[in-house]
Amino acid sequence: MKLYPLQFQPILKDRIWGGTKLKTYLNKPISSEITGESWEISTVENDVSLVANGVLKDKSLNEIINDSPEKVLGTKVYQQFGKQFPLLFKYLDAREDLSIQVHPNDALAAKRHNSFGKTEMWFVMQADENARLIAGFKEKSSPEEYLKSLENKTLLSILDTKKVQKGDVFFLETGTVHAIGAGTVIAEIQQTSDITYRLYDFDRVDAQGTTRELHVDLALDAINYNVVNAEKKYSKMVNTSNAVVDCNYFTTNFIPLDGAISVTKNGQSFTVYMCVEGSFTLTYQGEEYHYKVGDTVLLPAEILEFEIKGKASVLEIYIS
Repeated sequence: MKLYPLQFQPILKDRIWGGTKLKTYLNKPISSEITGESWEISTVENDVSLVANGVLKDKSLNEIINDSPEKVLGTKVYQQFGKQFPLLFKYLDAREDLSIQVHPNDALAAKRHNSFGKTEMWFVMQADENARLIAGFKEKSSPEEYLKSLENKTLLSILDTKKVQKGDVFFLETGTVHAIGAGTVIAEIQQTSDITYRLYDFDRVDAQGTTRELHVDLALDAINYNVVNAEKKYSKMVNTSNAVVDCNYFTTNFIPLDGAISVTKNGQSFTVYMCVEGSFTLTYQGEEYHYKVGDTVLLPAEILEFEIKGKASVLEIYIS
């Protein structure tokens, strides 16, 4: 099977806090007024991505990995994860604040849910004036203070709120209490996991008048009560892979593309590009593939040499 740069059909998710920017800003084919998420590359159970382009169109990512695991995933990734695709890529539109939540680490997630934990990263693609998000506590806290603040409805007062703008990056290790704020469009990179413990949901109800489930007790031993510094500063040298996040689960670089660059890979990991602004063309073995803002492309690990050119801001993600 000859592999090539793969795009996937977006898996669109309506959310109580969602809006319409995934259509107006990122050209996603949404028909709802409350679409909150576009899952770009996923192997979460019941939400497995299907190829959108080329001869493999409509095949699932799991099928392709199963047929050629090392060629798709890379030698190192296959050795570490077997045939599991270890990451999940999304775009999010927060018309309203998301719930305040936390994700368990690998050990807790494996024990309780037979799942990976959920370390994640946010790249702010667009932010309305005065848009904010929550990442961790203002000061060192405790289970007792957390429970008391929930009871008194003062949880927001002990959490660290950050004003955000386009280009800001936040790296959220498991255990960090967090929430995406209203008026933001986010590119999210995370471990393959859909395990979320919801702490507080602003007493919202859905169209049927139902509140969403909270997981107050489950969160108690999942929370990191220490102060964290989640915001990441990074350089923006043109036509260079500028390091943003380098952790055990993924490496993310930021490429301000203005012109053409040649890229060489080592075959140890797949590479994903998320176009967060502008447009670019990828040339591989004489074939051209075109991408615009909101597009995500998976380059199987066997694709070792290619060129990207255009005027764009691109996130480059792989496992190192």
